[in-house]
Amino acid sequence: MTDSNADTRPSAPLIEFKNVSVVRDGRTLLDAVSLTIPEGEHIAILGPNGAGKSSLIRTITREYYPSCQGQDVTFRFRGRDRWDAFDLRSHLGLVSGDLQQTFTRGISGREVVLSGFFSSVGLFLSHEVTPDMERKVDEILEFLEIAHLADRPMTELSSGEGRRLLIGRALVHDPGTLLLDEPTNSLDLHALHTFRKTLRKIARSGTGIILVTHSLPDIIPEISRVILMRDGAVRMDGNKAEVLTDGATKWSRLATNFSPRRTALPNW
Repeated sequence: MTDSNADTRPSAPLIEFKNVSVVRDGRTLLDAVSLTIPEGEHIAILGPNGAGKSSLIRTITREYYPSCQGQDVTFRFRGRDRWDAFDLRSHLGLVSGDLQQTFTRGISGREVVLSGFFSSVGLFLSHEVTPDMERKVDEILEFLEIAHLADRPMTELSSGEGRRLLIGRALVHDPGTLLLDEPTNSLDLHALHTFRKTLRKIARSGTGIILVTHSLPDIIPEISRVILMRDGAVRMDGNKAEVLTDGATKWSRLATNFSPRRTALPNW
């Protein structure tokens, strides 16, 4: 969906962390994390609850900051040490199941997607919706095959339908990459199948995917790289097959009873 960005992507990585640690209230949430994520790459960040996945997202979105900074610490977004919400919205679209819970008012599916232009939960009188915005929303709804949800109240939709509208909301700025935080939580089997089909379509359209999950089946075929986290640290980072198969043996101490056929990681 972001082919227009294909020729303008910078040479600098989308995300570049080196020795990034985050400590809050005396707890180490991230422990010397080093990783580089190019814009447009399809990646899964895998780990059980408490592995540090959510803390990593909050650091990327600048809710959390590195506890130590210096020559040996790199903390960059698209080659810059400083970035703001506008930079994030323009290049990184966030989809979170938690966000869906905030849309409790009876706003329509169209309004949910439109709210992405304003980074708000719904629309307000101060928001000026332009014809170009309306056309963009129509385009996204058609692309995601959810135009039939445009006029339905969010409160009447299933979790799966609402989640796909949130994807639409994240796409309004044509970000080069989508960051999805446990996007399949609370979805039934039918909704899971539909969601993964939608995710594959987005990946094939040229939009990068950063999928944060604890569930192995969420890792769609288009994802070629897996980052494995535990205890706030990156334990493995590499080719999907190596991490999910060879890694299960190499890191058996970390991933007891780990198998690519399991539906979720064990509670390490």
